[in-house]
Amino acid sequence: MKLDFETDNGIGTRANLGVIVLETDETLEDEFARIMRVAGIALYHSRIPMVPEIRPDTLARMEQDLPASARLLPPSLSFDAIGFGCTSASTVIGSENVANAIQSACPGAKVTDPLAAIIASCRHLGAKRLGFVTPYIPEVSAGMRGKLEQAGFEIAGFGSFEEGNDRVVARITKNSILAAVENVAAQAPCDAIFVSCTNLRCLDVIAIAEERVGVPVLSSNLALAWHMLQLADVKDSRPGLGRLFA
Repeated sequence: MKLDFETDNGIGTRANLGVIVLETDETLEDEFARIMRVAGIALYHSRIPMVPEIRPDTLARMEQDLPASARLLPPSLSFDAIGFGCTSASTVIGSENVANAIQSACPGAKVTDPLAAIIASCRHLGAKRLGFVTPYIPEVSAGMRGKLEQAGFEIAGFGSFEEGNDRVVARITKNSILAAVENVAAQAPCDAIFVSCTNLRCLDVIAIAEERVGVPVLSSNLALAWHMLQLADVKDSRPGLGRLFA
C-alpha cells in the first residue's frame, strides 16, 4: 500500500546555518551544538582536509578545498549563513578570499569566519583594547595580531601556549585556558579578552573568566556562532553564554 504524506519547511524554520570544520578539530561541533540549541535553527556541518601541524603553509592550502567542502552541505537548502571554522587559516587566507571560495559553491549564503566574527563581536561590544590568548606558534600568532591591529584594535596583553599540533591543542585543559585569560588580563587594562582557536575548549570557562577579570571574554567558537546568528537575523539573548549573548 502506498502511503500518503505531507511535507513542511523542514528543521530550519528560522534559519539554515552551515559550518565547515577542520578535519583535525575536536571541539567546534560540541560547542556549536550547545550554542545553537535554538528552536527553528538548523545547523549542518561539513569537513575540510587539514594536517595536525598548524603553520602558515598548511593553513593556506585550505583555500583550494573550501568550495568542495561547501558543496557537501545539503544542496536542497538555501543557507542563511555559512561559517568557516578556522581562525588561523582565516588570517592566512583572508576573510574576503574565504567568502569568495565558499560563495562559489553556495552563492546565496552570507559567509563569516572567526577572524571576521571576532572583529564584528568586539565592535558590537565597543571593545578597542584587547587581551589576546592563542595556542599558536609565534609566526601564526603574529599574523593574527597584525590583522587585529589593522582592524583598529590595540593588543594590550598577549600570551600563547605556542603549541603547533592541533591534536594537542584540543587537549589543553579548561583550567589552563582560564589561567591564561587571567594572566593576560593582569598585564594591562583591556576592554575584552579574545581566546583564539576553534579547537580550544573555552565554552565552559567563558562565564567564570568574565566574572574573574571583569570584562567580556570571547572565544573563536563563541564569536563565530554569534556572528552567524546575527547574519541570519537571529538575535536572541542566551543566558549563560557570556556578555556577547546577553
